[in-house]
Amino acid sequence: MEVNRGISWPVTVGVLPIPGFAVMSYASTVEPLRASNILSGHELFRTVHFGLSKEPILSSGGFGITPDALIGEDRKLDYLFVVAGGDPFVFDDRRVTNWLARLSRSGVRLGGVSGGPVVLANAGLMGGRRMTVHWEHASALAEMAPDLLLERSLYVVDRDRVTCAGGMAPMDMMHALISELHGAAFAREVSDWFMHTDIRPPVGPQRGGIIARVGSADPAIIEAVRAMEDHVADPLSLEQLSGMAGVSARQLNRLFHDKLGQSTMRYYSHLRLEKAHNYIRNSTLSLTEIALLTGFSSLSHFSRQFSEFFEKTPTEVRRDRQ
Repeated sequence: MEVNRGISWPVTVGVLPIPGFAVMSYASTVEPLRASNILSGHELFRTVHFGLSKEPILSSGGFGITPDALIGEDRKLDYLFVVAGGDPFVFDDRRVTNWLARLSRSGVRLGGVSGGPVVLANAGLMGGRRMTVHWEHASALAEMAPDLLLERSLYVVDRDRVTCAGGMAPMDMMHALISELHGAAFAREVSDWFMHTDIRPPVGPQRGGIIARVGSADPAIIEAVRAMEDHVADPLSLEQLSGMAGVSARQLNRLFHDKLGQSTMRYYSHLRLEKAHNYIRNSTLSLTEIALLTGFSSLSHFSRQFSEFFEKTPTEVRRDRQ
């Protein structure tokens, strides 16, 4: 493997298991990181487990994880994932919520797995961020906090927040993370090591498979579209997309033209506009908020692009739903 020299590694990933966490969700989160180190021959990722004490944290099945560090310790982290199961709504510890808020202010990317997004939401850290959660918690969370941008997806990456539905879904989420950091080819090697060969898109079972949805089985196109779906609010450049797809920018554009009949960036713009259309139809967010959440720099630019694509203004679409 050719290690990405543009990244400061190892990337340090903190894990906070909440008592009663599910072992499968936990393993699907941390094992791809361990495999990355083995397969690359380098310490690409360093995992640090946190707890309120050094006593083992027990899963729902009695499996225990002994923390490496205490919550509040001064550790340099790139990511912190909260892994929760059982009934995450009953977890309420001021020490944890204060610590998570402090990490957020310091620039750490926060993630929640299975019931973990509930912990982040209860800490007030998911405002203005798209998110997902395990299906058994979704209805209660939506009722408790109707303003949350909750999606029924396998995982959602929105800027500095990464949320995941749990189970096997963290495998797909970690594939996307490893692909972003070290390229699609190496991410596929890690997934193949676990015989997880059918990588699912973040939108998961709510929609058809990504090949059917995109209309092409070309690996570079599939990887580029996955990256687009992970970066709606913070659009990537053509060069970034092509790097994650493992081809040159010129080659990626040619593939999109040949297979899909449009340029890479036009496809990306239409994908974001479809997401905006969904928000207009199904949320009470203002048009300005929707423009920002879908990566448009101003309401006027968003409105112009939207009107050209849908032949209706955003205001007309919102009025039609009433």
